[in-house]
Amino acid sequence: MKPRKKPRRWLRRLGFAALVVLGLVLVSAVANAALEAQEKATTPAYGERVPVSGGSVNVVRTSNAHQGPPIILLSGLGTAAPGLDFAPLIHELSDFDVIVVEGFGYGYSDMEASARTNEHISNELHEVLSKLQVRQPYVLAGHSIAGFYLLDYANRYRPEVSAVVGIDATIPKPGDHPVEEPQPGVNWVKLVAATGLIRDVAAVAPGFFDPDGNAYSGEELTRMRTMMLWNVGNSAVADETARIGNNAAALRGVTYPADLPVLAFIADEKDGRAATKAAAAGNLLKNVTRHQVLTLEGGHYLHWTQSKRMAAEIRQFVSPAG
Repeated sequence: MKPRKKPRRWLRRLGFAALVVLGLVLVSAVANAALEAQEKATTPAYGERVPVSGGSVNVVRTSNAHQGPPIILLSGLGTAAPGLDFAPLIHELSDFDVIVVEGFGYGYSDMEASARTNEHISNELHEVLSKLQVRQPYVLAGHSIAGFYLLDYANRYRPEVSAVVGIDATIPKPGDHPVEEPQPGVNWVKLVAATGLIRDVAAVAPGFFDPDGNAYSGEELTRMRTMMLWNVGNSAVADETARIGNNAAALRGVTYPADLPVLAFIADEKDGRAATKAAAAGNLLKNVTRHQVLTLEGGHYLHWTQSKRMAAEIRQFVSPAG
């Protein structure tokens, strides 16, 4: 009988290396969880949580509730802290009653929610505004993927909306084919975040996740980075991301009401796409009696660098003489 061969040395080394890596990941995950718990315990929350069907939604509102015209701000997909992200635009719209609604999965709102369909998101927003007794009609403004919800909401609750403002808003491109419902799967972003890897990257290169421009204070930047670490990969935003195709399909053939004024800001990122985006916006709004498509130089988050110009254009567009 031949003597049993010893395991190859390289296999032993590989196994040892795997155990070391696993140990480091576990240590990092535990440290990440502990740091997050400490941060949440020592960082005062901003805004007001409003109970709605399925949970609570956080709202940031200026002090002009009984003075300026109301304008509702909705963030783009995955914006960790909309109440802070919109700070430059909030500052420039100081004569408005500015209300930032952080939907499920955003800011200090609940991180779990029902299916992130257009209908659910619109109805939740309506419930929030009703409970806050926001004066009607109000201006509805949104960035990026919020373009879906602006379009859906304006058709569901037309009498309550005086105008719509899109901030490089996404235009639904539903196509002609059926779209299957998203299936449950592994939330890889959340898993990676739980290991602390994203926190490590943020620690080594804190500016990597920062907004463009210089409109934010150091305190605001620090909090935005921290909330990004808390909220990245949450289940509500993961579901919203998975439903982009479904939500686009649900808006097949939908246009804005002809009598609803719409102002569309288009970001010119110097990548050759601005003209195409402006044409798409114009095509969506061709039935709207009063609309304006305005291209501004800047990144997709136009409000980071163009808030002053945007506020002036919004003010003029929604004024009675506009």
